Amino acid sequence: MELNVEQVRNFRLHAHHLDTFYAKADVLAAVGACGMQNTPPGAWEAALFNRVPACKAADRDRLLLEERSLVQAWSFRGTPVVFPAADSSAFLSALAAEGGEPWIYTRGIGLALDFLGVGFGELLVLLEQVMPQLDGRTVTGKTSLDQTLAAWMVPLLPAQKRSLWNEPSMYGSPDKQTVGGAAVSFLLRPCSFKGLVVFGAREGASPTFTSYRTWLGRLLAPDADASRKLVRKFVHCYGPTTADRLAAWLGCSGAQARRLWKTAADEMEPVTFLGKKAYVLSADRERLLAPQPLERELLLLAAHDPYLDQRDRVVLQSDKALQRRIWRTVANPGAIVHCGEVVGTWTGTKKGAGLEVEANWWSDAVDGRQVRALAEQHAAFRGLELTAFEG
Repeated sequence: MELNVEQVRNFRLHAHHLDTFYAKADVLAAVGACGMQNTPPGAWEAALFNRVPACKAADRDRLLLEERSLVQAWSFRGTPVVFPAADSSAFLSALAAEGGEPWIYTRGIGLALDFLGVGFGELLVLLEQVMPQLDGRTVTGKTSLDQTLAAWMVPLLPAQKRSLWNEPSMYGSPDKQTVGGAAVSFLLRPCSFKGLVVFGAREGASPTFTSYRTWLGRLLAPDADASRKLVRKFVHCYGPTTADRLAAWLGCSGAQARRLWKTAADEMEPVTFLGKKAYVLSADRERLLAPQPLERELLLLAAHDPYLDQRDRVVLQSDKALQRRIWRTVANPGAIVHCGEVVGTWTGTKKGAGLEVEANWWSDAVDGRQVRALAEQHAAFRGLELTAFEG
């Protein structure tokens, strides 16, 4: 089976719940399709707005903070991700390293380990011993969390390591963070994957943290199908794809990605896409071969929307010069998407109670009036008024 770019764009829009406006009843499915990154803070809310605009701030707070059918924790690439609590095993347990694989987002810990003269596994075991002290407790601020946990670990450390543990961090902000706090910062990702720490409600501009058990009232349950569920989600949202692209999306080693991939290999079949072999879910074959009319052809997606997280960026935009305008080293702009192709960028600047939007596009298929209308809707979603539009 050979697929073309138009078929794949159409299918991925559908898989990402961007082909039409979805109802409130679809929120968990939309968020759980592949999780929603929440860095910078508010990214997940913008992503959900683009899929279920009827889900207002009060609805999001109810789902995340009251009912807690949604949860936020460090997940793929070590980033804060919002996902359905029912999918915790896929977005947490499945990411745990096995058999000597490096843990996701821990490569930088080497400086601290060398300075301390201790092993990664040794420190992780000690941190796991103190993590239950988060039960029934909320810690405000990431630096405070790092330092609190580091202080709890001190009595468990060999006596000759304690002074080194409390030395100023070599990673920056030595006035606020110790070497131990820096080590804990890296180790918190494995702890998240083990269901030991999650994000709580924000206090002003600061995040809060507590244990998974405190937030959800239960421990993270073992799930033998966790890896299969994760890979299924990835292939559904980003197929046709490969194990290497899974590794890039997760931020994991190639060895871990290949191990995970095998757990769902029996659900996939090979296709030819862009002249190369890739894989799709067999269950998606029929929909891939039969693109459906889009009820929404033009989208104004915020930076870091899951749809923009495709590892084969040529599908979104074939021009490499334009790719560099869409995906920058820092501070990605939002994307103007037409029928699945990124055809422009936009940025929004908040000034008082207003939002000023600057949009640029390079396709004749884009109607500036429609872009402005979408910018007005985005401003309203943020509780602002569109005070300036340049495009």
